[in-house]
Amino acid sequence: MRILSLFIIVLALAFTKASAQDFPYGQVDNDALNMTKYAKDTSAHAVMINEYGTSRIGFDNDYNILITYVRHVKIKFFDNRDFETEGTIVEGLYNSNETRYEDITDIKAITYYKDENGNIQHVELDKSKIFRTRENKHISTVKFALPALRSGCVVEFTYKITSPYLFEFKGWDFQSSIPKIKSVYEVHIPGYWEYNASLAGPLKLSFNTAVVERSCLSYGSASADCSDIVYGMNDVPAFVEEDYMTSAKNFKSAIIYQLVQETNLQSGVKTKYTKDWKDIDYLLKTESFFGTQLKRTSLLKDRLAPVLSGKTDQLEKAKAVYNFIKGTIKWDGHHDYASVDGIKQALDSHTGNSGDINLALVTALNAAGVPTEAVVLSTRANGVVNKLYPDLNSFNYVIAKANIGDHTYLLDATEPLLPFGMLPLRCLNDQGRVFSLDKPSYWIDMTTPQREKTTYAIDLTLQDDGKLKGTLTRFSTGYTAFLKREEIKKFNSIDEYFEHVSGDIHGIKFTKSAVSNIDSLDNPVAETYEVEVNPSDKMVNNRIGLSPFLIEQIKTNPFKLARRDYPVDWGMPSEDRYIVTVHLPSQYTLENPPQPISYGLPNQGGNFMTDFTTDGSTLTFSYITRINHSVYSTQEYPYLKELFNKIILAEKNELVFKKK
Repeated sequence: MRILSLFIIVLALAFTKASAQDFPYGQVDNDALNMTKYAKDTSAHAVMINEYGTSRIGFDNDYNILITYVRHVKIKFFDNRDFETEGTIVEGLYNSNETRYEDITDIKAITYYKDENGNIQHVELDKSKIFRTRENKHISTVKFALPALRSGCVVEFTYKITSPYLFEFKGWDFQSSIPKIKSVYEVHIPGYWEYNASLAGPLKLSFNTAVVERSCLSYGSASADCSDIVYGMNDVPAFVEEDYMTSAKNFKSAIIYQLVQETNLQSGVKTKYTKDWKDIDYLLKTESFFGTQLKRTSLLKDRLAPVLSGKTDQLEKAKAVYNFIKGTIKWDGHHDYASVDGIKQALDSHTGNSGDINLALVTALNAAGVPTEAVVLSTRANGVVNKLYPDLNSFNYVIAKANIGDHTYLLDATEPLLPFGMLPLRCLNDQGRVFSLDKPSYWIDMTTPQREKTTYAIDLTLQDDGKLKGTLTRFSTGYTAFLKREEIKKFNSIDEYFEHVSGDIHGIKFTKSAVSNIDSLDNPVAETYEVEVNPSDKMVNNRIGLSPFLIEQIKTNPFKLARRDYPVDWGMPSEDRYIVTVHLPSQYTLENPPQPISYGLPNQGGNFMTDFTTDGSTLTFSYITRINHSVYSTQEYPYLKELFNKIILAEKNELVFKKK
């Protein structure tokens, strides 16, 4: 990710004239309605003709400070392919209490189209179709669908958001899932506030202008000049998401803001925010929602006494405490690095967010005599932390780092089915910041030795009628075992899960089944099925064809771009191994013994291999796919893409059994 700092210090800059302005609402021309494709991206199903946004710091009628954000967009839809992604507008709103909250107003939308006589018609948004949903006590969403969408239409919408949260000055995404002809963002920031603005992503600004607005904000006898800064891009390409990537906002071209300094309007006192990490350290150590909770070891000691009874080994103690916290506090699904209501409340109510649970885990481990630190991080969906400017708002999660002897164990107690020392995929994102009460913070890579691993052992005997009968055993190890346990637990019974599996694999009939180690978290999940495989509807010319790639075939390559501008991020290494054994009756022979295949990635990044052996009556075909790295660079992308091409091509091959 490329980040360019654009320091906004109002009085120190030599400004040129700012020239941006919003485009008129409620107007459409024939050129837009008659447009059948976008010349700069003929594969696009829609294009943003114009997009303008503005943010301004000012006052409401009661002289409360507010940020007012307005967005205005015009889109041309060539067909209906992008209705789902671009046809519904969703905005999240935050409120800390009943008096400090974000709000959205002035929502308007209009759709233009030509009727069968070539006349321009329009449909406006029905205000009753604007929906507000309360997600939790702090978050709500506002959603509305653009009206009367149809192929060839032009849609325009606008809305206004007001916010009292100066730390959350809105940035601007220049890239989205569709291309843009023009995208402009204009900000008005009074000299009472200083922000750092960062330009992220690979694209350059087409224009960037600024001007000083004299005495733009007055408070009593004091007044301040404003910086009026305009950022613009023309002909912005669409951002195309592919599989195996972290948050798209890590790679989109965008403007991002961070509050650096504020001047009190009454006293003139300047307050600096997040000067460096030692300031963050002090803040976390002294805040009631973090450092105070880590000091509450006495709260845990009585609760841990029966849990630790008879245990002297540090690792044994740590595992006992880990299981105690997992079993005591149920995760409510919300991400946070803080314990807003305190770990005592979470322990007593047996529910809490990720901050409640994992800060309780850190505190409990320290109470048990296991040296443990807290690691604040940003989840994969939340994006990578900008390390240039220390900012607590970049983090949204916390885990525990237990130090036992020469070993470090990263722990997350939010998931009941996670074994000790394994993290959920959401946590495996770049680096986290380690905090303790007695030493400076530092960065740590969010990588663990965990991996996904699946092994299939399929043993079949060819019958006289051309069917094959035998057993299919699937071993799920490591993170795959965690995912498998989660999948199984979603069903009301094992029988329901078996019914789901039997309908999930085409061409295989399941007759009996068994599963073991569902609750033994340190062991692989083993599933064994008695199966019947019907390789073809009938025998043709005394021949039967069987694909040895019986299950989980890769139908399409997940990597479709000619060039990828961002890394491939698997989160962790993986390995899939298949061993297919077929016993042939005496009247059958294998007509086409397969040739071994071997394709490897550069830098020992992984490989795909097949092997074949036979003694005439029994044949064994095996294949393995290894992904050895968690992250692959853009330079390695073509090789990874070719690896999957090789796998898909290999899966087209069949074993042909000929009747003598």
